[in-house]
Amino acid sequence: MIQIISKEVKKATLLLLIIITVGHSIGFAQKQNTLPRPKLVVGIVVDQMRWDYLYRYYDRYGSQGFKRMLNEGFSCENTMIDYLPTVTAIGHSTIYTGSVPAIHGIAGNDFIIEATGQNMYCTEDSTEHTVGGTSTAGNMSPRNLLTTTITDELKLATNFRSKVIGIAIKDRASILPAGHTANAAYWLDNGTGNWISSTYYMKDLPDWVKALNAKKLPEKYLKMDWNPLYDIKTYVQSSADDNRYEGKFTGVTTSTFPIKTSGMMVGGYDIIRTTPYGNSITLDMVKEAIDHEGLGKNGVTDFLAVSFSAPDYVGHKFGVNAIETEDTYLRLDKDLGELFNYLDDKVGKGSYTVFLSADHGAGHNANFLLDNKIPAGFWNSSAVQNELNTFLETKFGQKNIVTSLGYGQVRLNNRLIAKNNLPEEAIRKEIVRYLSSKPNFAFVADVAKLDDAPLPGDLKTKIINGYNAKRSGPITYILEPGWYGGAPNSTGTTHGSWNPYDAHIPLLWMGWGIKQGASNRPVNMTDIAPTIAGLLHIQMPNGCIGKPIEEVFKK
Repeated sequence: MIQIISKEVKKATLLLLIIITVGHSIGFAQKQNTLPRPKLVVGIVVDQMRWDYLYRYYDRYGSQGFKRMLNEGFSCENTMIDYLPTVTAIGHSTIYTGSVPAIHGIAGNDFIIEATGQNMYCTEDSTEHTVGGTSTAGNMSPRNLLTTTITDELKLATNFRSKVIGIAIKDRASILPAGHTANAAYWLDNGTGNWISSTYYMKDLPDWVKALNAKKLPEKYLKMDWNPLYDIKTYVQSSADDNRYEGKFTGVTTSTFPIKTSGMMVGGYDIIRTTPYGNSITLDMVKEAIDHEGLGKNGVTDFLAVSFSAPDYVGHKFGVNAIETEDTYLRLDKDLGELFNYLDDKVGKGSYTVFLSADHGAGHNANFLLDNKIPAGFWNSSAVQNELNTFLETKFGQKNIVTSLGYGQVRLNNRLIAKNNLPEEAIRKEIVRYLSSKPNFAFVADVAKLDDAPLPGDLKTKIINGYNAKRSGPITYILEPGWYGGAPNSTGTTHGSWNPYDAHIPLLWMGWGIKQGASNRPVNMTDIAPTIAGLLHIQMPNGCIGKPIEEVFKK
């Protein structure tokens, strides 16, 4: 009897062990079959953010914005733009494609189709129309972008179940990052102050966007005027408020605080772009999108591409060393803190990944540099183009052979040259020789003969990366450091060069899958997209030339 009971106990015990083992194996298999990914990726591009702004205003930042990313996340301290020219459309395209103009085709904010001479805005599309307004501001699409984006690749990897949304007050800063397959991209209509989109994405605005537009937030913000966030005497990292380097708003006699934005809503709301409130309305839109689109709650990884564009407008107007610029970044820091706290609440801390970078930097105003004994200057590109065409006319008997000197490129009137059977190679040679004689031109080269040009190798690579044969000029030039196009009394700042002030950008990572730390190893803007691809275990964009930044990954 005892032996029978003992046998039954052994059988039961064995059966229980089998059940436990099998159950554990099934559970383990289920765990292994679920690919770990963040619920949401948030890409943040701060337009015209120099790398040193992370530390120039560090002591004034709060703990929840830039400092939270620096303290909790990973900072790639030596991130450089690896092409020319350094402008908004190319920057946003490169961040999200891991590619360069030579491949992705966005050769500038606008460019010329070499075969026809047609001027093309980077996202213009006459086949599409505005959604949410009656202006032409929505006649846009990403079709001029020739490669996929990391957002496209996420859609492909999840069989289009992931939601991808782009938001920025600039059209190109919303459209290009969102990619070809986005659920939506939204940008600001100057005339109405409303968020709009394009028929490329939808037939009608979602109800939540209409409700947000109905609140007339641009008007409410502008009625508040723009005063410094803190006592103006505490802005010791900036020049005195009253100086000759800062531009003035139309109809205003001074560039000093307070800035009466309440009286500047004449014929539209475009003025909000050149104030920190441009970032504020972007944040408002972002929070509504997270909430109403359920981003991070769709069972697969979603992607929100955000660009804070106001710093670019503020910088162009007031310059790098202005109190207005410092104030804009102090306010942006608060906006970022609010965004991260909102993500913690809506998506869950540790459940989302965020990266922050910039499309380009900016140089100090040339007169500011000169006044402080630093070599710099402005040159008049229109005057030089006229002089060059006059010179070429004496050589080849035709007027207006050169059509543009924009973006550090010389563009030729190809139709004129072909029609009159002009010797193009000889024309190029004369252009290189003529511009090389100009005192503020550091290097001039025919791209077709770049191997023979006396340029440092790194600069040659940047030129090659930025040259698209169908959309770029055949001759490139580089100015001396500190030099930009403009009149002798030009105010504010600009960008576009290879120099560190334009090409050294921040790159911060935080959240799911990101370890804490920092590195000064050189990385490139093209490395951002493949790093996201590695994090998500998806394919790189189809024109990607970058490499994953392995240091950022949590092991």
